[in-house]
Amino acid sequence: MLLNSSDLTIQQTAEVLQMPRSSVVRLLDNGIIPSHRARTTRLIRLTDLLDYKSTRNNLRHAHIRGMIRVSESLGLYDSDDFDAQES
Repeated sequence: MLLNSSDLTIQQTAEVLQMPRSSVVRLLDNGIIPSHRARTTRLIRLTDLLDYKSTRNNLRHAHIRGMIRVSESLGLYDSDDFDAQES
């Protein structure tokens, strides 16, 4: 899929995020990802989508690091491999 425009449809957004359209609609309805209308079509600005995706990825990595810290404190996990991958 080529992203030639600065605006994406819900379907294109779902493909970029690799999630169902219904989940994207929920994100739009809740204002988590801003959208606007062009006639009857709901559109998402590429910059807004990329901002959301970056924030989601950063949050995901933070949660993973937190789970690793808890696992390490319980002696269940050694993070040497994970730290090398993150570098």
